[in-house]
Amino acid sequence: MFEQLNTEIQAGDIVQVEGPNGAGKTSLLRILAGLSMPFEGKVLFKNQSITANREGFHQNLLYLGHLPGVKGEMTAQENLEFNLELHGLNKDDAEQTLEKVNLLGFEDALASHLSAGQHRRIALAKLWQSQAPIWILDEPFTAIDKLGVKKLEQLFVEHAAKGGCVILTTHQDLSLDPELVKKITLTYRFY
Repeated sequence: MFEQLNTEIQAGDIVQVEGPNGAGKTSLLRILAGLSMPFEGKVLFKNQSITANREGFHQNLLYLGHLPGVKGEMTAQENLEFNLELHGLNKDDAEQTLEKVNLLGFEDALASHLSAGQHRRIALAKLWQSQAPIWILDEPFTAIDKLGVKKLEQLFVEHAAKGGCVILTTHQDLSLDPELVKKITLTYRFY
């Protein structure tokens, strides 16, 4: 686990949390997203603890974890329409999003019949649909091909340029300009 981590993440930042398996990357993301509590310290959003304003914080957050969060009994399009309606957005935008994540032609296929990469793309489509300024992404490139990774990296840059921030874990080297990426490196601690 990590200790004495003190960092400030601002609008426009792209932050890569790196370190070996088991160093606490996912735990840190879950703490930042308010899904787990830190043993010590606190996470602030707009100078207020995220636990004090949980609803306000979560309205500004999109968290994508290891599991894709895709409903297998729904089609790719139904999954995206559900997400859009859940956030009060126009469900007619689902088809455009399917095109952006290279799933046109699979819109009527049950998600349970799709590959791991296609599942991941359904989940990642939420990024194109989201209006949340804070994106916390745990291993977003898992099961994604090189072209998909490139599209995601470009989307991260665009999101940051619009005043959003992206916090992600990945074992892959980002092909972004190193000046654009802040890094938080976690290491093992043996006691």
